[in-house]
Amino acid sequence: MNTNDKIYVAGHRGLMGSAIVRELLRKGYKNIIAKTSAELDLREQSAVRGFFQKEKPQYVFLAAAKVGGIYANDTYSAEFIYDNLAIQNNIIDESYKNGVEKLLFLGSSCIYPKNALQPIREEYLLTGPLEPTNEAYAIAKIAGLKLCQFYHKQYGCRFISAMPTNLYGSGDNYNLQNSHVLPALIRKFHEAKISDAKNVIVWGTGTPSREFLHVDDAANASLFLMQRYEHPDIINIGVGKDNTIAELALLVKGVTAYKGQLIFDDTKPDGTLRKLLSVDKINALGWEASIELKDGIRNTYKDFVDNYDNYTMQKNKFVLS
Repeated sequence: MNTNDKIYVAGHRGLMGSAIVRELLRKGYKNIIAKTSAELDLREQSAVRGFFQKEKPQYVFLAAAKVGGIYANDTYSAEFIYDNLAIQNNIIDESYKNGVEKLLFLGSSCIYPKNALQPIREEYLLTGPLEPTNEAYAIAKIAGLKLCQFYHKQYGCRFISAMPTNLYGSGDNYNLQNSHVLPALIRKFHEAKISDAKNVIVWGTGTPSREFLHVDDAANASLFLMQRYEHPDIINIGVGKDNTIAELALLVKGVTAYKGQLIFDDTKPDGTLRKLLSVDKINALGWEASIELKDGIRNTYKDFVDNYDNYTMQKNKFVLS
């Protein structure tokens, strides 16, 4: 992938897509195509077909998805599976039909079984039941990576798939009804601080563990894989270590300088008890994450405060990016 090649970033306004655009620009790539969902509805096959026939991108980063936290996934499961399948099917098929040189499909760590051995290796895919609260989204992502593998097998397409762990950073979703745990905690602690609230309530027991990867690291890994990885088998992107939700909450509490009490609501679901990805495969290729969690949360919190009005006006339900 050369700096003058035409690159399409699907989902360029989302958390992952916007970070990929920043990383491309930082490394001198300037021929970047990006369309908002209002300009191009990726769920509409004819619209996607017309876009690919007109633009003829050479490389595609497929970061577009309908995303949300536990509440959104569980409540709007039909929309999550249908919309994500439609987006993936249209982009992957049109990439094949229009001669895209290489495509990177970005999935999610939720594709792995709920009770998978830890850390989770790529070969654990489809070896057990999924976490029920995000099953619809996970099945859509599994279908997307399988589509890439079968297009490679039948047509010889250079379509690869990467599975990032839990992401955070600039451009995240802070809507409390549908955001993931880290942005939700950042907003809760910040608003509790400015309102002088006596406590902050966190869903669940605080005992589940999660791995958190700064989105700038994930974008860097995505470009790394686009340049150096050719195999159709999936590859994980992560940091290789995790923290409990309680530890995470205390980190955010410290970064935001909130002085009140932390309360865990054990009547709310915990979700999967642990989800740590094995990063042996990508590390062996020469890539490792570089942003420490506390530093990443500090930078993310600054971005949230600087853009507070925009972040707190985000849509209800979920984000289509």
